[in-house]
Amino acid sequence: MKPGVRALGIAESYRTERSTLAGVVVRANRVVDGFAFATCTVGGTDATDAIVSLFADLDRPDVSYVFVAGIAPAWFNVLDLQRLHEAIERPVLSVTFEASPGLADAIREAFDGAARRRRLATYRAQPDRRRVAVEDGAVFVRSVGIDDGDAEEVVRAFTPAGERPDPVRVARQAARAADGFRHESE
Repeated sequence: MKPGVRALGIAESYRTERSTLAGVVVRANRVVDGFAFATCTVGGTDATDAIVSLFADLDRPDVSYVFVAGIAPAWFNVLDLQRLHEAIERPVLSVTFEASPGLADAIREAFDGAARRRRLATYRAQPDRRRVAVEDGAVFVRSVGIDDGDAEEVVRAFTPAGERPDPVRVARQAARAADGFRHESE
């Protein structure tokens, strides 16, 4: 992959009822090239819209890929990867870091009624996770707007060391710092 190819990584952090979303543009050669922030509701259903808004606010037509940390940020605020892909017109890769049986049982335990049905329907509509070997281990990837082989290549290109792709690794650090600042300022 060419060193100047850019990916937007998105991760979140929360301490209150609002989660801080950080978007970080990272080039394939590991250069950090931009930041944007948004919020979504902890336990809500607005994370997909918040990421669409963050992407629009960033106004970076040079971003080729979007990485998101996980599928259900902010306590089961389940992302709709297909809708995200359609809105931002970029391949979307949801990356998690541990094997798991999935979130359906946890959603059933945490919610009931319409809230449960909505989250389960969104969650079940997402593509399956695939294990992708990286430099120091493996990650689990769901992707939309890109074929499986290309998605694996992109994940590896943005994971030159460690087990976390740089865009989500740096976004996680930014989200924690911004959330801490926001929390202390309130």
